[in-house]
Amino acid sequence: MQLQVARIGKPHGIRGEVTVQVLTDAPGDRFVPGTQFVVEPASAGPLTIISARWNKDILLLAFEEIETRNEAEAIRGAKLFVETEELNDDEDDEGWYEHELEGLEVRVGGQVVGKVSGLHTLPVQDLLVVTATDGKEVLIPFVEQIVPEVNVGEGYILLTPPPGLFEVNAEDEAKSEEESKSAGAATAEDRAGAGDNA
Repeated sequence: MQLQVARIGKPHGIRGEVTVQVLTDAPGDRFVPGTQFVVEPASAGPLTIISARWNKDILLLAFEEIETRNEAEAIRGAKLFVETEELNDDEDDEGWYEHELEGLEVRVGGQVVGKVSGLHTLPVQDLLVVTATDGKEVLIPFVEQIVPEVNVGEGYILLTPPPGLFEVNAEDEAKSEEESKSAGAATAEDRAGAGDNA
């Protein structure tokens, strides 16, 4: 059985390192040198870790197959999977439906960090879609280790996220927004230029 453990983010530096969005509750076990990942799309893999290190709350990985920033950029957005024999004993965590979860407050400790806005049901592991308090969308693995409590009656879920789960995704979202704004500004300039030429 294949389990998704990460999504590759933007390149870091010039030697092929990448940031990753961690989608596992055991990053210390999953991201060790020598680990080989099945990759989606398949054309981007397989990938083998040669180093894993934390930069503040962001996990940086380097792979044997990726040596330059351009190669790192080419695998941005790829999903990393591991083969696992582990079976989910509690079968889909009580079988929550999306409409039951939408709108629930998302809490980390006593702090409200966002609201549930959706649920992606996947063959191996469901993902909660959380809209953070700053408006960013974050995907949270719907597993007991990360989501230990769902309290529909009182209107909240409790998270114990691993380091970097929110930060990397928010950083990628911000980058996308900046690129969209830049593209929009460039288009506006092109239109203005076209008007001058007319």
